[in-house]
Amino acid sequence: MSAGRPLILASASPRRRELLAQLGLPFTVVVADVTEHEDPAAEPKAMVAHNASLKADWVAARHPDAWVLGADTTVFLDGTVFNKPRDLAEARSMLQRLSGQTHTVYTGLALRQASSGYRAEGGESSAVTFRALSEDLITAYLAKVPTLDKAGGYGIQDHGDMIVAGWTGSFSNIMGLPLDATKQILTNAGLLG
Repeated sequence: MSAGRPLILASASPRRRELLAQLGLPFTVVVADVTEHEDPAAEPKAMVAHNASLKADWVAARHPDAWVLGADTTVFLDGTVFNKPRDLAEARSMLQRLSGQTHTVYTGLALRQASSGYRAEGGESSAVTFRALSEDLITAYLAKVPTLDKAGGYGIQDHGDMIVAGWTGSFSNIMGLPLDATKQILTNAGLLG
């Protein structure tokens, strides 16, 4: 790793931790104490880029010698951003709206090192097509999967076969951390060979 400086993932997401670990770099987790921009009418690419930067900047300011990776993911359909549902009723409503539709999953990435002033951004988008979901199927899915920490109220890696008909693009992006884009941003910074 570059000059032995640590890598910090600025995210509370267990899925991002699992995915980042696949790249083989040691890292720690520091959750940023920030209020994310989550306007349902926001432009999704700009929103996730803003939130990823917000998280990375907050952690980097407190760990100036560390490399800090921030990420943010959202689901977008018909001009509306679907963030993490506030409760099961909202999760159900999101699944009802996504039923039978193809939506886009956007992730923004931000890499920071405060001491050197290093700043880099990246991102990815993928498309996911849902099956037509009956109320019974939505109820069964919500009973099996904890959805309140997942943008759009679902996780493709958690019983995704129940609700997803197909997808294009990066599967890891749909989970919350696009590995190819993450690898690129870390390689460009000299953190990966």
